[in-house]
Amino acid sequence: MLGLMQNQPLLISSLIEFAERHHGDAEIVSRRVEGDVHRCTYRDLAARARRLAHALDARGLAFGDRVATLAWNGYRHMEMYFGVSGSGRVLHTINPRLHPDQIAWIVNHAEDQVLCFDLSFLPLVQAVHAKCPGVKLWLALCDADRLPADSGVPGLASYEALIGAQAPEYAWPQFDENSASSMCYTSGTTGNPRAALYSHRSTTLHAYAAALPDVMCLSARDCVLPVVPMFHVNAWGIPYSAALTGCKLVFPGPAMDGKSIYELLETEKVTYAAGVPTVWQMLLGHMKPAGLRFSTLQRTVVGGSACPPAMIHAFREDYGVEVMHAWGMTEMSPLGTLSSLKNKHLALPREEQMKILQKQGRAIYGVDMRIVDGNGKELPWDGKTSGDLLVRGPWIVERYFKGEGGDPIIRDAQGRSWFPTGDVATIDADGFMQITDRSKDVIKSGGEWISSIDIENIAMAHPAVAMAACVGMPHPKWAERPIVAVVKRPGAELTREELLAFYAGKAANWQIPDDVLFVDAIPLGGTGKMLKTRLREQLKDYRLPDL
Repeated sequence: MLGLMQNQPLLISSLIEFAERHHGDAEIVSRRVEGDVHRCTYRDLAARARRLAHALDARGLAFGDRVATLAWNGYRHMEMYFGVSGSGRVLHTINPRLHPDQIAWIVNHAEDQVLCFDLSFLPLVQAVHAKCPGVKLWLALCDADRLPADSGVPGLASYEALIGAQAPEYAWPQFDENSASSMCYTSGTTGNPRAALYSHRSTTLHAYAAALPDVMCLSARDCVLPVVPMFHVNAWGIPYSAALTGCKLVFPGPAMDGKSIYELLETEKVTYAAGVPTVWQMLLGHMKPAGLRFSTLQRTVVGGSACPPAMIHAFREDYGVEVMHAWGMTEMSPLGTLSSLKNKHLALPREEQMKILQKQGRAIYGVDMRIVDGNGKELPWDGKTSGDLLVRGPWIVERYFKGEGGDPIIRDAQGRSWFPTGDVATIDADGFMQITDRSKDVIKSGGEWISSIDIENIAMAHPAVAMAACVGMPHPKWAERPIVAVVKRPGAELTREELLAFYAGKAANWQIPDDVLFVDAIPLGGTGKMLKTRLREQLKDYRLPDL
């Protein structure tokens, strides 16, 4: 027997409709590329999102066509979250920190029809547009009078002119909630980047879960500053959860330095902020010498890479700010766990509480997790036994866009699908998960992935290199930085400086290794595969040159 409830699809358009109707006057504040601070409301944003939907219809974009962005956090980017997806197209946020060749490959693989960009990324667009013949429209996120006279991009149009010509009234279409809504590419350990393709259903459920009290605890009483980029897994879903709750939003735009972030926190009376550890290190580095304090900030969520215990301590003890340590992946939309204390922990000494809060946290509703051994046998939750971390849930990928990377799913005896995270972890009796190692060979620097395979392939392209292995080394600011161990060809001459210079133009500057180590041999397994675990053991006493 079925229930007798109304059947309404979970669509992203319903989030902005709700925000407009119930929180229409709540502010959205954006520091713009133009240099000023822009203010609007959810009511304004909803109307502009509808204008954008009309414009996409007028351009003949079909249901499911991809619209890409190269943009900072701001109101224009947010209205695309709703105008693109709400009208049935797929929003594709691109990481502008990638090398132009990587961006061109991603744009072509996604088959983007439109690409919208902030003017600060014009040089990047100039470098890739000729390599992306499938893009039918290049849109600069600016007024018509700010379009460069000679951009070098044929047919470059103004976003404001495009949507300004459209009516603010628009009936959001109704369709299957499992339809694709947005996509985000993630770097793998081998091969090309892979795209997680999110649905309206998965995104809406994730927005609900993220707002829960033991997760981000968002409400209409909050003023939220998402420093985490909107091109980084949809700013951890905050734009959607913000519309769902009606909280005030403050976007930092291109100004990501500690001084600029602090000024926004104070002038806009921010109560909650989210970002990767690198950003908070810059913020604290600005505040401490000047003797500055927070007047309204109460909570911050830290993710993207492990949060240093010293940072948690500084926020809590020196500034009275609660730090919530989070973990997730692009493939998980991205939230999986968040570290918040249970009632039974409140009476513990602060030192014991800190040990708990340093873990990646408890699974949020909608995410199931388990740890298994090499044979797939589930391991106990004792806080000591480590195993491969698997996850499942309604906002976790089943497979990648266009089947890249094959079928990643592991199926258990009951036929349930589990996604292998590539991490090794422990889980304690209270459900707190802690990452102990990474089975992947990607390196996470400042919250961004660096593919060790890409670094190795570039080194191997040098005529003097016989073999190369890239590993990550601990760094106090960036969490990890890559170094490359190199075996030279017999009789070849090569210096550290020459090889590092060889990376120029082949990888983004932040992806270039910090050091080159020349070795006699790289440890190999029986099948000829490089044993990076053994290499790391050999380098246990190594320190990066700038430390």
